[in-house]
Amino acid sequence: MLNFCSLYSGSSGNSLFIETENTKILVDAGVSSKKIECALDDLSIDPFSIDGVLVTHEHSDHVQGLGTFSKKFDLPVFVNQETLDAMPKQRDKIEDKNIKKFKVTDHFEIGDLKINPFSIPHDAANPCGFNIFQENKKLSIATDIGHMTKDILKCLEESLFVLLESNYDPEVLKCSSYPFLLKSRIAGPIGHLSNQSAGKTICHLLNSGLKTAMLGHLSKESNFPELAYQTVVDELIANNYNENSLLLNVASRDIHSKVINI
Repeated sequence: MLNFCSLYSGSSGNSLFIETENTKILVDAGVSSKKIECALDDLSIDPFSIDGVLVTHEHSDHVQGLGTFSKKFDLPVFVNQETLDAMPKQRDKIEDKNIKKFKVTDHFEIGDLKINPFSIPHDAANPCGFNIFQENKKLSIATDIGHMTKDILKCLEESLFVLLESNYDPEVLKCSSYPFLLKSRIAGPIGHLSNQSAGKTICHLLNSGLKTAMLGHLSKESNFPELAYQTVVDELIANNYNENSLLLNVASRDIHSKVINI
């Protein structure tokens, strides 16, 4: 058994849940501890049963509730040194014994899950995505990606499931209320991934066994769930894939997704 559920996903906060029969982890805690607790309760998951929290990077929409959640439930936090140093307010809330540092080149295990971090281009201290393995099954988490690279594509290949950023539509971004500098940051090489880039990435990954994809980290101001979904479908069709080539979902910013068995 390898299950995935997006608790929250979007520019306003991110937290993902992954479980096997023996292990339960979160990736990021970018909403309040209370909101994470509520989502887990709705899934009948005891927060005390969580085996650890993986941290992708230090931006508040990924760590807002991290320190409080770790302290309240005595949970290990797996984080690289640069990211830890960049979030002092969260660091001060986490017990020293619960800080589990890794290098982005490291492979490590939590219970029966094998974790392979990989670097991503984003304007943070040392941001990363994660390949997560259980026996012969591989799922991948890849958000906050300024641009797709050959190295990231290689890391994502052979995933059965991927939670992939589909942050913005270029035309909607242009017309949004964001100031020019923020628009430039989002669309820049260390900002976020567009809907079209997400679609092209998924088309590539279909060649290596991708079965299910969830579009995540959508912008509230420069995207719409329906637009992200349709843009990816259009990319599939343009690359001669049937719309039913994979199961495609869009993560919500406010409510948890269905539990996906991988």
